[in-house]
Order: sequence, then structure tokens, then C-alpha cells
Amino acid sequence: MAVVLSLGLALAFSAVRLLELTFYPYAVILQVTPVLAVAPLIIIWVGVDNITLTLVIIATLVAFFPLLTTLIQGLRSINKSQTELFKLYGASRWQTFVHLQVPAAMPAFLSGLKISAGLALVGAVVAEFVAGSGTASGLAWTMLEASNRLQTDKVFAALFTLSAIGVAQYYFLAWLEQVFTGHWVGK
Repeated sequence: MAVVLSLGLALAFSAVRLLELTFYPYAVILQVTPVLAVAPLIIIWVGVDNITLTLVIIATLVAFFPLLTTLIQGLRSINKSQTELFKLYGASRWQTFVHLQVPAAMPAFLSGLKISAGLALVGAVVAEFVAGSGTASGLAWTMLEASNRLQTDKVFAALFTLSAIGVAQYYFLAWLEQVFTGHWVGK
């Protein structure tokens, strides 16, 4: 969800500066508001019966801002002379976007994705801790429940699993980064 939202907004912001000036401050507010403070409100609005949706919303909120900022930066990282060259050859806006802006934004996007993936995992854990009303069944809830029962083996097992998921996400995205941008940066 964070990828879809940030991609859509970054494209809109890079195309229309007024949109960015109007709505980017709201993205900043979402970023600086502690997720722990917002989580109970989201649980109330979504309802305790729908923990999965709550987890998705909170993970999306946490992962959204780094992706948005890196995408905007990437879309704007084009050398002015490259843009002028595309204009000189009569490239349409779409051609300039596809053949110049997208490749220029790819390294920033993939870098932001690596950051956001880890933050989404943290957001999901925080959401599950806050939402833990006995209806949750994920790793964070398992950790919390085992901690309350002094079952350190289960706490470590869940913690190890969460860490393994985070490491796997990171290295998978690092591999994708290498696949998509390695030939551009000489890796």
C-alpha cells in the first residue's frame, strides 16, 4: 500500500508543484506523529474485529514517507542537459518520463524501498502490540504473550523470526536494486 500511495503522490507532486506545496506538509505531519499515539485511534476507527486491516494501515503509514521522499528526489534528479537533449530530439512528455525520469528515479526508489520495508515490519509489530486484545495471532502478539508468561524461549523464537523476515526483505530488495540498477552504477 505504501508503494502504491507514495508512487502516485510522487508522480503527481513531480508533475504539479502546487500539489506538492499543498499536500506535502500533511505527509510530514504523518511522518513526525508517533505511530504509537496514532495506533489506538486507527484501532477504534477500523474496529477490533479487523486487526489485519489495522496492521496494514499502520505499516503503510510508517513506510509511506521514506518512499515518498526518495521517489520525489529520484524523479527530480535529472540533469537539466539531459532534459534539454530529450526536448531537442522531440521526445514527448511520456517518452521523457519513461526513458529519462523512471531510470533516474529507480536507484532512489529501491533505496527508499529497503528503508520502508524494515519500517513496515516495525509498524506491524507496534500495531500488533497495541491492538493485542487477545484476538491477534502474529509474531508480535506471540512475543507479548510469551513475555507475560515468562516463556523466554518463545520470545526469542519470535524475535529471531521477525529479524529473519527483516533481513530477508532487506537482502531481497538489495538484490532487486542490483538487478535493476547495477549496470548503471558499474556494480
